[in-house]
Amino acid sequence: MRQAIFLSSPDVWQRGHGENHPLKPERLQRTFELLCEYNAFNAPNVRVVSPRLATDDELALFHTRQYIEVVRSLNNDSNKKEGFRYGFDSADNPIFPDMFASESLKVGSALLGAELLIKQECDVAFSYSGGLHHSLPDRVSGFCVFNDAAVAIHWLLQQGLRVAYVDIDVHHGDGVQAAFYDNDQVLTISLHQVPLFPGSGYVDEIGVDKGKGYCVNVPLPPRTDDRTYLWAFNQVVPPLVERFKPDIVVTQLGVDTHYKDPLAGMNLTTNGQTNLFAALDKLAPKWLALGGGGYDISVVPRAWTLAFGVMSGQEFPEQLPTNYRAKYGGQWLWDKPLAESTLPQVRQRVEAVVAEVKKCHQIAS
Repeated sequence: MRQAIFLSSPDVWQRGHGENHPLKPERLQRTFELLCEYNAFNAPNVRVVSPRLATDDELALFHTRQYIEVVRSLNNDSNKKEGFRYGFDSADNPIFPDMFASESLKVGSALLGAELLIKQECDVAFSYSGGLHHSLPDRVSGFCVFNDAAVAIHWLLQQGLRVAYVDIDVHHGDGVQAAFYDNDQVLTISLHQVPLFPGSGYVDEIGVDKGKGYCVNVPLPPRTDDRTYLWAFNQVVPPLVERFKPDIVVTQLGVDTHYKDPLAGMNLTTNGQTNLFAALDKLAPKWLALGGGGYDISVVPRAWTLAFGVMSGQEFPEQLPTNYRAKYGGQWLWDKPLAESTLPQVRQRVEAVVAEVKKCHQIAS
């Protein structure tokens, strides 16, 4: 049975972007509470580990020193003018109290997970507070201040490892793609909705120089459902990862592909998402799982509970625990299947995209 570590402490949900911001730290607290109610952390192969802060040198594996200092200087709207130069504004990317510590903790969490994997202390580590895949070396973007995925992958490269990165967030993982666009030791694969923020992630974005062919994008249309998404995933991801032969797989497990998500237009359910988690589990010799998007507060805890169930080899009762239901509402861990069937035009578009990806990356049919 896989040894699984869940990286969490109350510190990861104590601070956030603000009451009206869609990225709510409450989703992390609810996920932890739901797993506690299911007694997931009592399994003999499971440990909960408190994350640590990333050091400046670790942040600088991807981010510029100047950007790190600017983020440190920003606190509760102070130095706002300087923040504007780096993408901070009052809407998507606000300055908030204790921002540096909050976001550094997310990077430190991913790094600690990577360290524990390399030390053979676990087979899978889930840093669910991270998955901040939009941040660039010197710029905040898409709710992401520091890019924990890029920093952790750079650290893994320093250990001499080959890394496959698979991103199933509804938004393209542009920051991680940019970080390794010319690198043949990192395979990046992103499945995402188009058109949608950040406006990138098309099939012809394949990498440059040594990295040419090691960047893979699968842009999917709105209303892609469980069956069609999983078909596209299986056509592309397993053969590419198996060909690459990574030492470790890093995944971004954004669950904003869910049909209830207010910021996107996919049609997945927690059932389909769990099938994706299971497919990823089969690919990973060592698995560093990161969180990501997900903006319906009733969905994220259920989806990530199911994800950790896959990681740790546990099955949970279909009905949500009594205490959790009383506190937060809801009834079932799994979604009921959607009545709407696959739209023919959506399936046709996905098949065309997959055919293009296969041709571009020489995947046998």
